[in-house]
Amino acid sequence: MFILQPMFGKTLLPFLGGAPAVWNTCMVFYQTLLFLGYLYAHFLSSRLNQQHQIQIHAVVITISLLALPLALPEHIIPPTDNDPTLWLMAMLLMTIGLPFFIVTTTSPLLQKWFAETGHHTSNDPYYLYAASNAGSMIALLSYPFLIEPNIGLMDQSSIWSLAYGLLCVLVVSCGITLWYRQKSSLNIALSGESSTVDSVTELSWKTKLHWLVLALVPSSLLLGLTNFISTDIASAPLLWIIPLVLYLLTFILVFSKWADKIHPVMLAVQAVVLLPFIAFCFVDPAALPFWLNLTIHLIAFFLAVMVCHGELAKHRPHTQHLTTFYLIMSFAGMLGGMFNTFVAPFIFNAVYEYPIMIVAALMLRPGIITQNLGKHILFPTLLLCSGMGIYLFSDSLSQTIIYSATNVLILLAGFSYTFRSQPITLALLTAVILFFTLGIQHLMSNILHQQRSFFGVLSVRESVLMNENNRPERYHELFHGTTKHGAQRLATQLQTTPLTYYSRPGPIGQLFKLFDSQNNDWEIGAVGLGAGTLLCYAKPQQHWTLYEIDPLVIEVAENPKYFSYLKHCSQNSTTVVGDARLSLANEKDQHFDLLIMDAFSSDSVPTHLLTREAMALYFAKLKPNGILAFHITNRHLEIKKVISDHASHLKLSALIQEYKPQKQPPLVIAADWVVMARKPETLNTLAQSRLGNWQKLPLYFNIKPWTDDFTNIIGIWK
Repeated sequence: MFILQPMFGKTLLPFLGGAPAVWNTCMVFYQTLLFLGYLYAHFLSSRLNQQHQIQIHAVVITISLLALPLALPEHIIPPTDNDPTLWLMAMLLMTIGLPFFIVTTTSPLLQKWFAETGHHTSNDPYYLYAASNAGSMIALLSYPFLIEPNIGLMDQSSIWSLAYGLLCVLVVSCGITLWYRQKSSLNIALSGESSTVDSVTELSWKTKLHWLVLALVPSSLLLGLTNFISTDIASAPLLWIIPLVLYLLTFILVFSKWADKIHPVMLAVQAVVLLPFIAFCFVDPAALPFWLNLTIHLIAFFLAVMVCHGELAKHRPHTQHLTTFYLIMSFAGMLGGMFNTFVAPFIFNAVYEYPIMIVAALMLRPGIITQNLGKHILFPTLLLCSGMGIYLFSDSLSQTIIYSATNVLILLAGFSYTFRSQPITLALLTAVILFFTLGIQHLMSNILHQQRSFFGVLSVRESVLMNENNRPERYHELFHGTTKHGAQRLATQLQTTPLTYYSRPGPIGQLFKLFDSQNNDWEIGAVGLGAGTLLCYAKPQQHWTLYEIDPLVIEVAENPKYFSYLKHCSQNSTTVVGDARLSLANEKDQHFDLLIMDAFSSDSVPTHLLTREAMALYFAKLKPNGILAFHITNRHLEIKKVISDHASHLKLSALIQEYKPQKQPPLVIAADWVVMARKPETLNTLAQSRLGNWQKLPLYFNIKPWTDDFTNIIGIWK
């Protein structure tokens, strides 16, 4: 299952611009099918005898083989005018629905069959759930570090199909073994202890609800932390693996033979770790380096999930209710994923579901039923009222008062330890600290606009710089998560000055300056709109085509209240919404004089725009003397290695400049650019100019060619 998830998610990424939300949507699909698989297993095992279970499951397995080999339908096009979540879910259902469904049924169904074999451990087969999660964790880690770097997507699909066939044979073999060992499940039910078991293990709705929330909160917390990491801590690729590995590890531990010894330790340590977690990671996140901040978040997440899953394992039922237990767990996982994917992005403009689930996890600590509610919520309620006053009147309060409130919150974080045995009080106090901290941070960061879409959290912030006259000056910045995608100074005479990666002293400014006398009527394409800064270089006779996959980015760039580049500079331009590669394929050949690729500065690099086939497409759309420019500034990836390999293979001329400004005007920052052309003569004037330090793109011999069938982020990680 955990080989199929990333494999098919990667297959679908090119159709949605490599957006990180593809992974979260795939996770919801997997959780939904997991629930349906568990529902099927529960229905079979509770309504039918063993022979009928085996017969029906063998037929369903046989039908699922018709879906092999796994492949996408031809000529599929995602929607460009609305959220593509439902389209993505439909594609997953059509292509991998049946095989994935069969895989999800395996764990509960085989555990239930095993419980009826009479084996000496069959009275408590839950250790098999730990084994299945260990397999999931191994598969998850093997994909990015072992499978993806060495095997192409087509071969991955073929190998997976063969392995799936083997799995089906093994499952049917288990069924046949059970068939010959037992006469029927009725004989098991009629054993001498059955009546006692029934009276002891009768399930109440409170028990089922308790299971539900204990499984729902960790599921939501997993996706919430994954989004929070990529949005607010560090935009590094593959960081989503770490929370998921920890999540699977908790299942392995709580269903192991050491669970009874581990659980009390987790409860004690969680209360201790909560202090630095709240104080530093939320109240004062700037006090820690990002790696330490990330570490504390991961430890707190692991402890919260260990406590919830530990309580879940502690209250697991007799095998009579095994499939009911797993059914409720899978249903809760699906609800948690749906909340994060379908509800949270539409009701929150940032990743607020993460702190909400932190509070919920604290409330699920043991002792909630025995706690006197009225007595212990008075103190948090008083704090809540005080915090409301600070929040409502913050505009008229001085910075000193707001900073003082922050210090008070740090003290409250330390005070929270005294309530470690009172889950409700601890959770409410933590809620007060977290949400008023987030409110204060929002006020201090001067966020003018913040909104979420399928592609992430987009925010416009107002900041202050010291200008050339050593006076404070306001300017606006555009952020996607933690990555800056543009800035604009607000002074009237400076509103058309390109800044950040696109400054006139920088590489792209040098390019336009050098070809200034030749580019009056150029046809120019630009992939990635950002704030619209590149249009500062547009001339009246030129035509620009701007490709942007996120409609929210277009909405912000077109709003003069935030950025006015498009208003002042967009004299003759067209904006195309959708994935750039799909859109470029519809353009006529030899159409562009200059094609600018500016989609690689954030964490979720669209790898399908960097393959050999993509490069061939770009040059098919360029005129014989056309220029391809890549903006490759990235904190984590050496994209130049991939481009260098393509240039060598396709026999292209390529120059690189890793620009580092010295004593330049404000907001002129370091930027890495590569320019490419079919003929060296096209770039000779740039190479020989004194405008910048342009050099030949070096060769790299340790890079495997990136194609539509093979990409490997690990191979270019800095």
